[in-house]
Amino acid sequence: MSKHEPETTAITSGRDGSGSLSPALWTSTTWQSAGLDDSNEHALATHKSGNYARYGNPTVRAFEEAAAELEGAQDALAFGSGMGAIASVVFALCSSGDHIVAHNQLYGGTVAFLNGPCKRMGIDVTYVDGSKPGALAAAVVKGKTMLVIAETPSNPQMGLVDLAEIGAIKGPFTLVDSTLATPLGQQPLSYGVSLVVHSATKGIAGHNDAMLGVVAGEKELIDAIWGYSVLHGATASPFDALNGLRGIRTLGVRLAHQCSSALSIATALSQHPRVSAVRYPGLAAHSQHALAVRQMRQFGSLLSFEISGGKDAARKVVDGVRLVRPAVSLGGPETLICHPASSTHVGMPLDAQIESGITDGMLRVSVGLESTADIVADLQQALDL
Repeated sequence: MSKHEPETTAITSGRDGSGSLSPALWTSTTWQSAGLDDSNEHALATHKSGNYARYGNPTVRAFEEAAAELEGAQDALAFGSGMGAIASVVFALCSSGDHIVAHNQLYGGTVAFLNGPCKRMGIDVTYVDGSKPGALAAAVVKGKTMLVIAETPSNPQMGLVDLAEIGAIKGPFTLVDSTLATPLGQQPLSYGVSLVVHSATKGIAGHNDAMLGVVAGEKELIDAIWGYSVLHGATASPFDALNGLRGIRTLGVRLAHQCSSALSIATALSQHPRVSAVRYPGLAAHSQHALAVRQMRQFGSLLSFEISGGKDAARKVVDGVRLVRPAVSLGGPETLICHPASSTHVGMPLDAQIESGITDGMLRVSVGLESTADIVADLQQALDL
């Protein structure tokens, strides 16, 4: 494990020892063996490159090693998307008749997966308010619950779950989606959490040009998930892994600007007369700010806010921005705005949206790398329309 600060680890990790400052791109899907015995050795190996790319690729492996080191993990496993990572983890660990305890503020795609394929496969899911002390642990059914899933901070509500509390749960595996924080914002594994997952498409890769997911944890557990992942086939592309490594190299400076800018934007929005609420963990007014200070190094690049007037009012803002771009996703260099109820979480039932705090008046902003003043001015003029 690295003894350096995470910003330094982002520069030093995931290198092959060749001396090349830029990672090599291995595009091959298959490798020639030294003979029958060598082929058999590779066929029986776990998470090894040099045979067939679905089982392992050197460029992808370099990305995995960098992600593992950033998370303080023994190992990591990359996927073709964040949903590929989550689906593979769930199906690797859970079977028909098992039970999952889930935070009720998970990403909409994760909720759709739990309510759809998991339900169809006979996996029961119980949703609880993870922000309430003890709620996740209280929902665990001894001998039946195989997995506890939480997302912190949550997207787009910006709610937090106590990492120490999740890490203290005994019996089931615990999984934290830490996409919004990135490995430089928090390290769930250090609190005893079993696994941490990221949609690395977002802040880790950071340039809107890589589709990636990654899960990190103890090597034995990662190897078990790998055994299912090669059958699931949600394999990470070496091209995307290369861009993911490039993103890791600049994650420190990008996140520092984005977090500073997000706090300034959140502060400005909270003072606008049309804004009724702003959700950003870095704000002292955030209901869980003390928890954020305790478990996060930085507060992330995402914020959300509420305006009166519902969907029609939200539409005017989204249609009225000039510099900010109406788009989904987050963590990239461009500042983006979206209406979660009609985009990222549209697959959730209306009652589930309301229960989890997603309203027609909520707008989500992913803060990019532009001048903070320019973004504030653009949002204010759109709100004033």
